Amino acid sequence: MTTSDTTTTEYVFDSPSVQGRQQLNHLQTLLDPITTGVLDDIGVWPGNRCLDLGSGGGSIARWLADRVGPTGQVVAVDLDTEQIDVPSRVQVHGHDIRDGLPVDGPFDLIHARLVLMHLPNREGILRDLVDALAPGGWLVLGETPDRPQEVLAAPTAADAELADRVLRTGLRVVSAAGVALDWAYAVEQRMAAAGLVSIRGNEYSPMVTGSDAGALLMGTYVAQVKPLLLDAGLTEDELFRYHALMRDPRFRAWPFLRLVTTAGRKRAGDAEQTR
Repeated sequence: MTTSDTTTTEYVFDSPSVQGRQQLNHLQTLLDPITTGVLDDIGVWPGNRCLDLGSGGGSIARWLADRVGPTGQVVAVDLDTEQIDVPSRVQVHGHDIRDGLPVDGPFDLIHARLVLMHLPNREGILRDLVDALAPGGWLVLGETPDRPQEVLAAPTAADAELADRVLRTGLRVVSAAGVALDWAYAVEQRMAAAGLVSIRGNEYSPMVTGSDAGALLMGTYVAQVKPLLLDAGLTEDELFRYHALMRDPRFRAWPFLRLVTTAGRKRAGDAEQTR
């Protein structure tokens, strides 16, 4: 892969950390089948030029590289590129997209998962991404909304209450840190306002059971915001018990974790009608 210099910025979840690397692995396990299903549905073809923002471990960039083949191009962008594992033909850029894109368009596909919800100028960035699309190109955004957790089973009633309290506190502190949990359901209207057509989407919510990828992912999130949770009134003992619950197969829940994926296409020509 070819790599450009990394630009650093503040981010609630730290992908270079041990917990951050685990987070990326769990996200790929949980969400890649959903994301690639959407991309497969809209079509990625040999020769396409694709941009993958927030590439993480590089799994979606690798999938795209397989689809576009040697005649296509994939550009992978992330603040930290250390975890990106992709073929040499994928261009990798360490870059903060709040400063614009590291390479010029047009692109046949731009994909970003769990990225814009963390950025303060997300609406402006969405418009910039639309501008970078080729005629007929697709923008695909996956984001997480603010939805309540429903604990289905736990070793004790106190454990169920603790799981809910940790999550409620976690959502409050990351929202205060600038994570927009109301963005996921706003994307469709923002795409329409930017002139995209053929807009479609889906919502995925996996049930989590202690020790599975979803529960372990929740544990990595909590570990990364531990100082904020302690400042918000949770205790070390409570967080220790929470992590034990995330490894306990007696715990099951519909979690807050949902992936809302929205896709929209740039008009191929002025004569095309919105549908």
